[in-house]
Amino acid sequence: METQSTWQTVAILIARLIFAAMFAMAVAFKFMDMGATAGYIAAAGFPFPLFLAWCAAILETLLVIAFLTGAFMTPLALIGAVYVVFLGFAFHGPSQWVGNQAEFGAFMSHFPFAAGLLYAAAHGPGTVLALRQGWPGMA
Repeated sequence: METQSTWQTVAILIARLIFAAMFAMAVAFKFMDMGATAGYIAAAGFPFPLFLAWCAAILETLLVIAFLTGAFMTPLALIGAVYVVFLGFAFHGPSQWVGNQAEFGAFMSHFPFAAGLLYAAAHGPGTVLALRQGWPGMA
């Protein structure tokens, strides 16, 4: 069992709470108006927008649970990193930059988020308040 200093434990718990809060806000907006989310997905040209909106809401709910509990955090954080990069390209990618330069900023904001998720996947949920379920050897 690894040992962590108090500041490391606190930092990991705060980081997990921040990730959980970010995904909780995203999923809350989806549940408040799944039709609007489906419309946004359809506007980007994807088929089956309502189905994809529900898939996104379910994934984001699982990410919230993983970050709050530590259970399956590594595999879900990896999936979350891929998901966040996909969202950046799908909804804020280069085709959007010509009409609205702010889209470039939205696009770029996905990469530090993905980097944080990869870091969380690599280091796991820490030793405190973590169920540590998941792939063998990693939570």
